Amino acid sequence: MKRTPSRSMIVQPTRRDLLKTALFAALSASPFSRALAADYPQRPVHYVSPYPPGGTNDLVARIVSKRLAGLLGTSVIVENRGGAGGTIGTSYAAQANADGYTVLNASSGNLTSAPQVIGASYHPLTDFVPVGFLGDIRFVFASHPSLNVKSLKDLIDYAKAHPGKINYGTAGVGTAGHLAGEYLKLRTGIDIVHVPYRGSAPALTDAVAGHVQLVIDPLATQYVRSGDLRGLAFSGATAAPDLPGVPSIDAAGVPHWEITNFYLAVVPAATPAAVVSDLSAAFLKLAADPSVVAGLKPLGVEIRPLDRNQTVALLKSEIAVNARVIAAAHIPTAKAGA
Repeated sequence: MKRTPSRSMIVQPTRRDLLKTALFAALSASPFSRALAADYPQRPVHYVSPYPPGGTNDLVARIVSKRLAGLLGTSVIVENRGGAGGTIGTSYAAQANADGYTVLNASSGNLTSAPQVIGASYHPLTDFVPVGFLGDIRFVFASHPSLNVKSLKDLIDYAKAHPGKINYGTAGVGTAGHLAGEYLKLRTGIDIVHVPYRGSAPALTDAVAGHVQLVIDPLATQYVRSGDLRGLAFSGATAAPDLPGVPSIDAAGVPHWEITNFYLAVVPAATPAAVVSDLSAAFLKLAADPSVVAGLKPLGVEIRPLDRNQTVALLKSEIAVNARVIAAAHIPTAKAGA
């Protein structure tokens, strides 16, 4: 029997959370906070990627960290802490000293869907403060040539004729790729089986080897271009000029697609407001840097300069959409006892 997840999929802020936020606001406005920011940064900043090396998050972190180091005037060290759909590295960042020297390169999935599906000790809206928007992520739906489908419609028709016979690989349980696969099932009525990996790189390696027939990942682009995989559709972007002949998922037959993903930089919620402002200013400059824009584009990431309020609004919207999809698709959740 399928379990029906509870109506509230993200743990709501407790009275303790709200008191912590109020205390943070009071401390952030203190002379001590301003003095701390005046000396920031005095040592290297650790930039945490909650995935293993070689995946999209890691590659974005390395591009961003180089420019961020120049803007801050200090070394920025990428630190990979992968596993559990990004929740291990995210939990580590949530518990780090709130001094601006630990910044998390989060995907929205680490903060929205993963805590719902896997369970996590952190809350995205009370334990973190966004300091930068790093771009919308284009997902590519790609199949192994042995499957002998030439379009998303072909895949859907095949899956309906062979329920449970197609495996799809993603960067992990609770990631945006996982949600995208379950949403595809929900929208089309097909039965395909999720195979989670510890990041994009191993998922793509197995897809190219034919161990999974379908993969949903931004980095699938390079394998579509090389001919190792066949591009069926993309989502999260208005166009994909580097994928000629591959349609958007709306054009491929699943209109009004809702599942998205994006990258953002966050710090622990108690980080002094003046330090948060300094970091936010640096990320805004970074988002407008042509070299950063050009570096991220081949990864399927489209960066744009959003301020903190806009980023928080986007995060809240993503939480709501993911909770709705998780409930409608009957995805087992940690809260439901999975």
